[in-house]
Amino acid sequence: MKEAIFGGGCFWCLEAAFEIVDGIIDVESGYANGHIDNPSYKEVCTDTTGHAEVIKITFDEDKISYEDLLNIFFAIHDPTTLNRQGADFGSQYRSIIITLDSKQEKIAQDYISKLQKSLDKKIVTKIEPLKCYYKAEEYHQDYFRKNPNQPYCQAVALPKVLKVKSMKK
Repeated sequence: MKEAIFGGGCFWCLEAAFEIVDGIIDVESGYANGHIDNPSYKEVCTDTTGHAEVIKITFDEDKISYEDLLNIFFAIHDPTTLNRQGADFGSQYRSIIITLDSKQEKIAQDYISKLQKSLDKKIVTKIEPLKCYYKAEEYHQDYFRKNPNQPYCQAVALPKVLKVKSMKK
């Protein structure tokens, strides 16, 4: 099993979209690469901890590649908006790929370089090595699955889920 960590707006939305992908074993919401230990959601939302809302994906590399995960990640968020996704704004919502080794870093750099050629706007997605990761509070885990009719889930997460479903072969 391999792991990948991505941030691109609210972790509820990313988690919901990736959970339905074949080859993904687990998706966990968390906070990464900030400067305080074990932050709470309330602290992260102050935009003062430096953490990004992220998902940690555990996947079977025999069934899905890291590049396939990047294809999904870039299809379900806007990599050209700095510190925001839709109505969610602040550095905790930044577009970020947190790499766990030099291979992931190279794949991510190459992917962004290739994708940038097809876009009019500049990609602002940061690529950083993992500095720290903390699992988000339990009520954030599987949020969309537990709260599918919640208005935010309907308005923001569901379209991402439907987009991923439409990408399936």
